[in-house]
Amino acid sequence: MYLTISLSLIAGLVLLVFGAEFLVRGAARIAAMLNISPLIIGLTIVAFGTSTPEMAVSTQSAWSGQGDLAIGNVIGSNIFNVLFILGLSALITPLIVSRQLIRLDVPVMIAASILAWVLAIDGSYSRLDGVILFSCVVLYTSYLIFSSLRKYRLGKMSVDDSEYAEHVNPGRFTVVKNIAFILAGLVLLLLGSKWLVNGAVDLAKLLGLSELIIGLTVLAVGTSLPELATSLIAAWKGERDIAVGNVVGSNIFNMLCVLGLAGLVSPLAIPIAPNALSLDFPVMLATTIACLPIFFAGYRISRWNGALFFFYYITYTCYLILHSQEHNLAQTLSDAMLGYVVPLTGISLFVIAFRAYYKQPSLLQR
Repeated sequence: MYLTISLSLIAGLVLLVFGAEFLVRGAARIAAMLNISPLIIGLTIVAFGTSTPEMAVSTQSAWSGQGDLAIGNVIGSNIFNVLFILGLSALITPLIVSRQLIRLDVPVMIAASILAWVLAIDGSYSRLDGVILFSCVVLYTSYLIFSSLRKYRLGKMSVDDSEYAEHVNPGRFTVVKNIAFILAGLVLLLLGSKWLVNGAVDLAKLLGLSELIIGLTVLAVGTSLPELATSLIAAWKGERDIAVGNVVGSNIFNMLCVLGLAGLVSPLAIPIAPNALSLDFPVMLATTIACLPIFFAGYRISRWNGALFFFYYITYTCYLILHSQEHNLAQTLSDAMLGYVVPLTGISLFVIAFRAYYKQPSLLQR
């Protein structure tokens, strides 16, 4: 049993890494041919493509009546994306943050998280809630694409100066080859995620974890591995807009599209566990809000910021596991985080935001 699970996990990881590489390569070149900037590539094509495992898992869970898996997968994925993926990427190399991310996309990510939480307060996601969330992602994506094309036509953006400034011959063969890369990447991502998630869920069940914990941890990590592979590869290659934009875009897509589709396909309203409302939603919102002052402090995510994000994810995961096992250390860890670490971090973020505002006032005034 354990051998089968291990083989499934390893095979899934290998397919995810190759799938992420193919997807980034094909999507970036196709988008560059269409005069779309690298940031928009990360926020839309790559981010949405790598979020297809979350969409598949959450919609299938919602359809089969496993609401805790659907909700836990989305919340856990968003927490993992910000704290673990951005943290690890920044530890590899400090990440440069685009002004558009700070002025538009991170506020949209925060607003999407607040909207998802507000709609969940009544204890369920109805079909109407799904319509509201899905309509928002359609409007957001349309705005990004048309805004990018308009800036290019007005001469405010040159794709030739972008990080993907490969002088690609827009011939028929090149287009077909890059489309093949995209399709192959998506197929590998989906297969790899399926194998990984199946093995991880079997392992988690052997450990006696609840569906919500499985969704928040095992499923969230498993379905977010495409984002992890994509951002790490992009950071390693110096494609920093892709590394950051992929995470922000994925979180927006998860909140609006994945939850929206889950609400639309579910035969009944999706119930939301009280623990998710009282702990996991607030943690997710806190991580998204924490991005804003860190991001606009010098337009970069430093290695120190990355270490802080990484530490918080490890602490949060340890708490979930200890709490699920009703261990005495869970309360001790919670008291330490709420009493010391979180207040100190909040003060630090306030100081960072205050200093950044006076050093770079033009950012918020434009």
